Amino acid sequence: MWVRSTVAYRASFLMAVAVNFAVTGLDFAAIMIMFTHVDALGGFTVAEVAFLYGTTGMALGLADLLLGSMDKLGARVRDGTLDTLLVRPVPVFFQVAADRFALRRLGRVSQSLLVLGWSLTQLETAAWSAVQVALVPVMVLSGTAIFGAVFACGAAFQFWAQDASEVQNSFTYGGNTLLQYPPTVFATELVKGVTFVVPLAFVNWLPALRVLGRDDPLGLPGWVDFASPAVAALCCAVAAAAWRRGLRGYRSTGS
Repeated sequence: MWVRSTVAYRASFLMAVAVNFAVTGLDFAAIMIMFTHVDALGGFTVAEVAFLYGTTGMALGLADLLLGSMDKLGARVRDGTLDTLLVRPVPVFFQVAADRFALRRLGRVSQSLLVLGWSLTQLETAAWSAVQVALVPVMVLSGTAIFGAVFACGAAFQFWAQDASEVQNSFTYGGNTLLQYPPTVFATELVKGVTFVVPLAFVNWLPALRVLGRDDPLGLPGWVDFASPAVAALCCAVAAAAWRRGLRGYRSTGS
């Protein structure tokens, strides 16, 4: 329904996608401006940073497209309109995810895809092994699942907090901004935090280090670079448990 209503006004839809494309592109423009003054950032070249940017941008863009509406759950909890979703013969999770589905978010996905494609033309991909090539789509899909799990956990938290969308955004959009830059420019404590506490490093940092042939600043075992799918599955399991717990504890507005 939301897709049909969106594309009914094609000019408006195309302009919304273009604006989303341009706004998200400002982040990469800032990176390119930095590289007009330096040759490397944390030891990474502009193509390698663009690779990090493209992979995390696509992962967040796809998760945002599918689950970006979850941050509106708090408003439904506060005004009691969530009750109407409980009586429909469709899982509440999918109803909340589809609520006000914003197809304009394809702008972020397409912009990140272009940056990723450009970075691959600048890197020495001809020398890559089959494992390195396979890691690129794996990290994008795993990163999408990890970001999606963060969206779901943030939504589940709103059953109790009722207005915690900005907390959720700090880990999704804030995490995306963090992952656009090499881990070598951040303090070791921060890198450990996004590896062992909120495992955003598995979105692109760890597998990207393997793809780019870079050393792990934490000195973790080599097999960790391939753990993104397992971490994504674990994050989804935690998110599912949190969602079920939050939904079962929902008591409406009391009115």
